[in-house]
Amino acid sequence: MRIGIVCPYSWDVPGGVQFHIRDLAEHLVRSGHEVSVLAPADDETPLPPYVVSAGRAVPVPYNGSVARLNFGFLSAARVRRWLHDGAFDVIHIHEPASPSLGLLSCWAAQGPIVATFHTSNPRSRAMIAAYPILQPALEKISARIAVSEYARRTLVEHLGGDAVVIPNGVDVDFFARAEPRAEWRSRAAAPDGPVDSPTGPRTGPVLGFMGRIDEPRKGLPVLMRALPRILAERPDTRLLVAGRGDQQEAVAGLPPQMRDRVEFLGMVSDEDKARLLRSVDLYVAPNTGGESFGIILVEAMSAGAPVLASDLDAFAQVLDGGAAGELFPNEDADALAGAVLRLLGDPARRAELSERGRRHVRRFDWSTVGADILAVYETVTAGAASVAADERARFRGRWGTARE
Repeated sequence: MRIGIVCPYSWDVPGGVQFHIRDLAEHLVRSGHEVSVLAPADDETPLPPYVVSAGRAVPVPYNGSVARLNFGFLSAARVRRWLHDGAFDVIHIHEPASPSLGLLSCWAAQGPIVATFHTSNPRSRAMIAAYPILQPALEKISARIAVSEYARRTLVEHLGGDAVVIPNGVDVDFFARAEPRAEWRSRAAAPDGPVDSPTGPRTGPVLGFMGRIDEPRKGLPVLMRALPRILAERPDTRLLVAGRGDQQEAVAGLPPQMRDRVEFLGMVSDEDKARLLRSVDLYVAPNTGGESFGIILVEAMSAGAPVLASDLDAFAQVLDGGAAGELFPNEDADALAGAVLRLLGDPARRAELSERGRRHVRRFDWSTVGADILAVYETVTAGAASVAADERARFRGRWGTARE
């Protein structure tokens, strides 16, 4: 099958949607399909062989964040050329309602179109206002996918119609088989004892956080407000932070004597992300909103890390209502600190969460998710073929009547 996938966000700025599209494309290629991904990208960005650049993106405030999008006449021309050259059996557009390549592709594409909706925003005035513009494009979509029940709800309430829920996928085994890094582990996790490093001996429990430091909805400020109480009772605790942003600003609210307990790793590779999640005693996800799924929770569970997350609806769903990971009240730093201290003092509970997470996460593996998405492709292409056959039959019938 020839599959064209449209990524609305810039390929050179990592994010959950881009990672999902990348992993989906690679899963489909491994399964024997021909795949091309159209995405915004700066000229100097190294791209996988299956990605076609639609040109440079510009930053635009979108869904509580800043997204790098691509829109305009030049972008529309590139979309049309990509569609023409690809001669795809099916087009898979991600976020077709965003002011980017997704909407342009929806306008221009012919034939079977599958759309995936990632956004969870129950009060999007912009989406409601834009509906008259979006409607003609959205009516061309053959099948709709939502990555969670909350993304589906946003779609239904703002744009009408419905969608099948297929979650984001993860290569579970990639995270499960990653080797922990000794310098990121605690003594409890590393039986051979602490490892010396420039920041001192690694002895205490290790917390992990991943996300953009300077994006408040990722929740690092909430975790920083909780840290003084955690360190007051467990002064040997360390927090490892992976993500881009202003590191000095992030720790500005901490007492100076506590700041060295936070170690910033910057942006990490996929391999180091997996190794980090395999190394921590507890992964903390204090996100405050705007999440439609929670792929980092799935990755953490895949790596066997016990998870503590804010009780966002999407997070609760990913964590099986709290059975596969613990939840704390959103934006409540004191509750977060209390939960961290309780879990750090209860190795048996952490081991239980780790085991439950490992079992629960299998439903998000690409072997399952990829098969579900491919089934949608096959349904819409079979439907398109059936419609084409009916049209040919009607034409032959009219031609035969005219001859007679």
